[in-house]
Amino acid sequence: MSARFFDPDGDLYGIPTFPFRMAPDGYATRRQLRADALRPGGQPVAAQLLWFSNRRRPTGAPPVLRVAYLYRRDLAKPVRPMTPGKWAALAKANAARRVCPECLTDAGYRIPPTLGTCVPCATTEERAA
Repeated sequence: MSARFFDPDGDLYGIPTFPFRMAPDGYATRRQLRADALRPGGQPVAAQLLWFSNRRRPTGAPPVLRVAYLYRRDLAKPVRPMTPGKWAALAKANAARRVCPECLTDAGYRIPPTLGTCVPCATTEERAA
């Protein structure tokens, strides 16, 4: 356990702080709440996890300080269900992402943002170049 980030009373960091993977029972991150079909529901951050990470940093750079905010499970609320209007808006947005801007046809899949066009149009442009 890293004693550097162990501050259960919040004297050093302002809110209760724990090392990575050392959160006490009853706290959860947003993702953990969502996995249990819950949401924070307007409650303030109850605690935090702090740790140093070597991920996504240039070679030779110092480790990056990472933080994950924790919410109380007992104050979490259930996730709101999707309404018919939300389902319709989501279907319309997904349909728009399937139309190729070059040939204006429905590709049958979401157009990759890296290509910007459907795969046949993208390979045609590569051959022409």
